[in-house]
Amino acid sequence: MPTTATKTSAKASKGASTKSAAGRATASKKATAPDAIDLLITDHREVKALFKEYDKLVKAEADSGEKQAIALQICVMLTAHATAEEELFYPAARDVLGEDEDLVDEADVEHASAKELIAQIEAGTPDDPLYDAKVKVLGEYIDHHVKEEEGEMFPKVRKSDLDLDSLGEEIAARKAELLGQTDEPH
Repeated sequence: MPTTATKTSAKASKGASTKSAAGRATASKKATAPDAIDLLITDHREVKALFKEYDKLVKAEADSGEKQAIALQICVMLTAHATAEEELFYPAARDVLGEDEDLVDEADVEHASAKELIAQIEAGTPDDPLYDAKVKVLGEYIDHHVKEEEGEMFPKVRKSDLDLDSLGEEIAARKAELLGQTDEPH
């Protein structure tokens, strides 16, 4: 399967006007949606930063309202990320992983554990006993999950013939839908 760069190069040989139009279309497409794995890794980094921010608030004995806002932001981001993975990325990964599809099974089980903690965090407040511990444990679950995805599953999926660009567009659109965002003009 030719890469975007190969397609753009082939179009370039057909004429300068085609080249500039194809180049703009490719650049525009890339700017709006990274490939599926890059998109998921970006999510991992963003939520990790939020866990660090929450941890700083705990150490600073910050206002419970500040802590709850960050905790709920973590929950919303993780829920959208997990839903997009479960609906789009994992089925595609399962199709290309063959005998390594147990990696997807493990990820599904990890998601289920995380969802239980997310529900508890969303239902509680930082004034509840164990609230900070629940956020901390969720962060540890997510760290473990991310290491397995990025260290094992993602490299194997990247080596496959899966169209990660199209899948990235689908994941970005689904996450935007889940988060109530839209790129369409109002």
